[in-house]
Amino acid sequence: MAAGILVAQVLSLVVVVIVYTTAGWTEATDVPLWATALLQVPLWAGLAGTALYVSRLKGNGPVQDYGLKMKLLDVPLGLLAGIACQLLVLPLLYWPLLQLLGRSSDELSEPAEDLAGRASGTTGWVLLTLIVVAAAPLVEELFYRGLLLRSLERRGWPTWAVVVGSAAVFAAMHFQALQFPGLFVFGCVLALLACFTGRLGPSIWAHVGFNATTVVSLYIQSH
Repeated sequence: MAAGILVAQVLSLVVVVIVYTTAGWTEATDVPLWATALLQVPLWAGLAGTALYVSRLKGNGPVQDYGLKMKLLDVPLGLLAGIACQLLVLPLLYWPLLQLLGRSSDELSEPAEDLAGRASGTTGWVLLTLIVVAAAPLVEELFYRGLLLRSLERRGWPTWAVVVGSAAVFAAMHFQALQFPGLFVFGCVLALLACFTGRLGPSIWAHVGFNATTVVSLYIQSH
């Protein structure tokens, strides 16, 4: 697992350095959205590739090992959980935290707004949706709630430790300190869905709902 994260980060870093140097970009805000999408490919390849490789090498495939399957109920269950986390749970979590830290809600939404700011026209928003709503949930759930969570379960960790441990790694790997508490809580919700259903379907759809709520909100604000 650690090797998979390391490989994904190294691949991503190498490609970023090469692309930035070749294109002459010096700041993240200089990077067009299409390039941001392409730069995610090495990271996703490392995460998804590791999960699939480990399952093929040591297990019985991602369906049996990780619960990579879905029932019709997973769609409304997951979407409801994801949207509720975004619209209800996170505001309740961050209201006292932002007051305590002396930070603003604008700082909290800055990473998402920066990404949306580079989405110009219909093509840009479609690309943003593909990155954030389609690809990211599938890849991240396969790795964090698939490989990582099930590996912790097989090591005999109690359910609470599996939930907390996988959520902490998920939140930390986004490298955003202010967003860590929210991502951790959301990671716990995703882990609970995976643990108690035995499937990745609910957590994938929850992740889709969570991210889609952000994209829709940003689109409305920008128009």
